[in-house]
Amino acid sequence: MSGDKLPRHEPDIPGLLSRLPLFSALAPEQIAPLAAAARERHLGKGEMLFQKGDPAKGFYVVVTGQVKLAFPSAQGNEKVVEIIGPQQSFGEAMVFLDRPFPVFAEALRDTLLIHVGREAVFHLLEVDPSFARRMLAGLSIRLHSLIADVESYSLRSSAQRVIGYLLQHGADDDPDDRPLEVTLPTSKQVIASRLNLTPETLSRVLHDLSEAGLIEVHGRQIRVPNLRRLRQFDL
Repeated sequence: MSGDKLPRHEPDIPGLLSRLPLFSALAPEQIAPLAAAARERHLGKGEMLFQKGDPAKGFYVVVTGQVKLAFPSAQGNEKVVEIIGPQQSFGEAMVFLDRPFPVFAEALRDTLLIHVGREAVFHLLEVDPSFARRMLAGLSIRLHSLIADVESYSLRSSAQRVIGYLLQHGADDDPDDRPLEVTLPTSKQVIASRLNLTPETLSRVLHDLSEAGLIEVHGRQIRVPNLRRLRQFDL
């Protein structure tokens, strides 16, 4: 019937939560109170979710879209800490520390989020020791990743950082002679900040790798003709 709106598909919140590494070991009856306390949040591209210094009243799960976590600077620049995609969560640590967010969060594209309130998380921590262990493991993995980032920025060259980023999009068991197709998930400026590079340096590295025949660049599409050569260059 003309004029009728198409029904909006509601996200499967229990299913989304159960697929998170943090909650994958929980039984449905353990997921249920978390899902009941969860709320949807829609953001348009460029919209802020929270600013640095805002109180952390819960944590977030990205359903669709992409969120940038970054530090602002007095000079108007920013340092991108992380780019969060679908089925990834963020904000858990601040919930437990009872501190405000140390970064701001901005949608890089139209995004659907699930917000899980801190009260529901604290209740589950009190009644289920296995959940507490799972939460600690998830936060430890995040900390390990941040330490690896610092090590990468300190010890690796600009080219090695870019190559490492590209290789993250391929599986470890991919054949070396199989071409790899990479679609950059966001702008080169954001990726440069994530890799602790200037946009000019990122563009120069991509140009140099292209001139060496290691990659082919077409806008955000990057093709790696031979993974073995790229991996060897990264050593």
